[in-house]
Amino acid sequence: MSRTAAHRKALLSNLACELIAHKRITTTLAKAKALRVYVEPLLTRSKNDSTHNRRIIFSYLQEKEAIKELFGTISEKIASRPGGYTRIIKLGKRMGDNAEVALIELVDFNEIYGQQAEKTEAKKTRRAGGSRKKATAKTAEAATEETAAPAAEEEKSESAE
Repeated sequence: MSRTAAHRKALLSNLACELIAHKRITTTLAKAKALRVYVEPLLTRSKNDSTHNRRIIFSYLQEKEAIKELFGTISEKIASRPGGYTRIIKLGKRMGDNAEVALIELVDFNEIYGQQAEKTEAKKTRRAGGSRKKATAKTAEAATEETAAPAAEEEKSESAE
């Protein structure tokens, strides 16, 4: 990201604290991708609330309120998730400098996106799959009717005799 190591560490620490506090932030795509790599191991450590883990995370973040939030509400929500705690959504280009902007958010704290995903799961997304199934169902019905028709004719001829 064209920064010295100390500046990069301070930047990622500040971004991580803001992400924990607000649950979603808007930043450049490069910073969002770097932040994901930085914050996901911290979120994994927060699942196990011990003094050791608190001290390790404090060495990265150095903000007491963020650590309280992380070990409080966030760790409860992500306890059952095996990984993938963040989501990056591209928002396009910024007007001033044409930089790609992205929204990075904690996955478990966005109820709106989860509801939309549930609605789309109910729909069939592949049109070809549905038409093929209908076509095969129609041919299967036609095949059973064809085999049933001669059998019915034989029964009528036998009963007529």
